[in-house]
Amino acid sequence: MSDKARNIAFLGTGLMGAPMVRRLLGVGFPVTVWNRDKTKAEALAQDGAVVADTPAAAVNGAAVVFTMLSDGNAVGDVLFSKGVADALAAGAIVIDSSSISPKQAREHAGKLAERGIRHLDAPVSGGVVGATAGTLAIMAGGDEALVGQLADVFAPLGRVTYVGPSGTGQLAKLGNQQIVAVTIGAVAEAMMLVEAGGGSREAFRRAIRGGFAESRILDVHGQRMVERSFGNAGPSRLQLKDLNNILAEAESLSLTLPLTEAVRSEFAEFVANGGGDTDHSGLLLHLEKKNTGAGE
Repeated sequence: MSDKARNIAFLGTGLMGAPMVRRLLGVGFPVTVWNRDKTKAEALAQDGAVVADTPAAAVNGAAVVFTMLSDGNAVGDVLFSKGVADALAAGAIVIDSSSISPKQAREHAGKLAERGIRHLDAPVSGGVVGATAGTLAIMAGGDEALVGQLADVFAPLGRVTYVGPSGTGQLAKLGNQQIVAVTIGAVAEAMMLVEAGGGSREAFRRAIRGGFAESRILDVHGQRMVERSFGNAGPSRLQLKDLNNILAEAESLSLTLPLTEAVRSEFAEFVANGGGDTDHSGLLLHLEKKNTGAGE
């Protein structure tokens, strides 16, 4: 059987899942999709995906199963309560691209291994833009040889890096989310500082481009702050979920992370005050309100 003949099931076709499915279809993989809100899965039928009514039906006959779901509880529910693990044949591979806790990833890997099903935790970074362009950073934990065997599956999605044993892909993603959250906070505060002193946030951003403060966050999220156009590409409630997972993991490792604790507190307030669906760059609005009561 050729690699492109391997059937793929993709569970979770939201903001990130849908463009990832299109990338897989675009290089010739047969893909069956399922989503809790079926309309999001049905939108992929015109791209060549087969739409299933249940997750168990979606994985029937699949050699590779991707999960891209909201959190670890959702992943566990789909795998073990909604019949996916029971429907998979021994030797099948589950690639969990959701952002969940490392502990949950290890638990899922262990339970699947008891059934002869292989598992990789392979969360991604790069957002909807990266998913659409096939330039995601993919952080894989599990069996290194298996990552190599799936090179053709990962290739249309982005660049995969093997990090270590089960759970370490999720650790790498948490580290990524730490840097994203703290940097968003730093950029927002710096813009507020410059503007409070009479400068232009747009000019400030241009001035520091290419210097030591250059980053993807300054590029993309900084532009959203300048335009005050935040959208919901990276909902703050999911950023908060990641920060909570980071601090829980840090506690289990006896680590103190003061910068992460501080930005987690700000995101918790922002979400509690109604900012949960706002892109995480919208933390600027929360910080402005704390300082002046202005904001939008």
